[in-house]
Amino acid sequence: MTQKNSVSLQFGAFPGAPAHRALLKRATVAAWVGHALAAPGEIGVRIVGEDEGRALNLQYRGKDYATNVLTFDYAQEPVVMADLVLCAPVVEREAREQGKTLEAHYAHLLVHGTLHAQGWDHETHERDALEMEALEILLLGALGYGNPY
Repeated sequence: MTQKNSVSLQFGAFPGAPAHRALLKRATVAAWVGHALAAPGEIGVRIVGEDEGRALNLQYRGKDYATNVLTFDYAQEPVVMADLVLCAPVVEREAREQGKTLEAHYAHLLVHGTLHAQGWDHETHERDALEMEALEILLLGALGYGNPY
């Protein structure tokens, strides 16, 4: 079945943004997100710096630090509608700490965020977390990336 997906990609202003912009081409991001969608989707992806990431996490989750990915899900049916916000410095730091390429970590977090947009939740039930991780491993393997865990 061919899905109709719309993926937009934005970059905030932050140190090092040009390198992230060079790595994350819209077609590549759209392929990663589209691969994780089980239904048609309209997904906005924004790559931000530490200040914007921290402000959004504080405003919407009450947590005063920048996190790797925030998922703002608006609808799951009939079209998945969401915004994914990834904090580039956090993603870069985690990739380095985990011994992954920046590309592989971005692919993982975009798949992860897209699953959240469809209702997957790893924070509430351990069983759901294990199922979500297994699905992420499967999806990333099909995209040519190794187990992110």
